[in-house]
Amino acid sequence: MRGHLRLATPADRSSSDSPVERSIRVVLAEDHTLMRRSLRLLLDGQDDVDVVAEAADLAAVTRNVLRHQPEVLVLDLGMPKGSSIEVIRRLREQVPRTEIVVLTMEDSPGIAQRALDAGAIGFLLKDSADTELPEAVRRATRGEEYLSPRVAARLEAMRPQDASFWPREPSARSEPLRSGSWPRSTVPARPDSISSLPPAR
Repeated sequence: MRGHLRLATPADRSSSDSPVERSIRVVLAEDHTLMRRSLRLLLDGQDDVDVVAEAADLAAVTRNVLRHQPEVLVLDLGMPKGSSIEVIRRLREQVPRTEIVVLTMEDSPGIAQRALDAGAIGFLLKDSADTELPEAVRRATRGEEYLSPRVAARLEAMRPQDASFWPREPSARSEPLRSGSWPRSTVPARPDSISSLPPAR
């Protein structure tokens, strides 16, 4: 895992078995200036997070992720100049080590499923970002999905009564569902609720 090395004290340097702490490098993508500043302040206030770049449109998102190759991209789902869903899919192919946490006002389970299918590891509602975003970023670096509880509950409700009708691929990251989290690749994509969705905003 790459990241900025924190300054080590002499005691740190003299201890061969002391772990070297690294910051989680984040690219922050949000087109609204005030929201982006608020999110930046939130993340900058975390001892283990380093925001290495910001982006206000999808062209800048791609450019900054390819340049910095951060551990985590925090991405507004309604970014201008393209489709955030397509950018998620493309970046997961180009920079697979960068995990993507989505921020949105949309609590639609269908849109959440589209983002997860594209390769996002987190799906957060903006009205809860102040309490959930730092934890979602940390979990992303461990390969753990994080969904806002309201969205997770709606995704759970989408599951059919008989799961045999919706076979699921086994996932190396599968784990018991806990509040706010959803193991990747365990949510069945339902054509009747996904294919007719409008573009994500």
